[in-house]
Amino acid sequence: MKAMRVAGIISAIILFIYSLLLIGQLWGSWMDWDKFIKVTITALVLVVSTGIIALIYRELIEEKKLKKDNYID
Repeated sequence: MKAMRVAGIISAIILFIYSLLLIGQLWGSWMDWDKFIKVTITALVLVVSTGIIALIYRELIEEKKLKKDNYID
């Protein structure tokens, strides 16, 4: 489905940016560790919530399509 593809792209972008930040933090200490932990938690929440929203949207669309095709009542 299109929703899952969009969610995958968004998650991949967030993870890529976070991985660059992680490497920079480990090698260069770009920010304080307390702010880095906050950014880590924020990235995790964004990736998980994007996936959950995409799954819910996909289920709603599939159920609507099955009802339209008279597979379920």
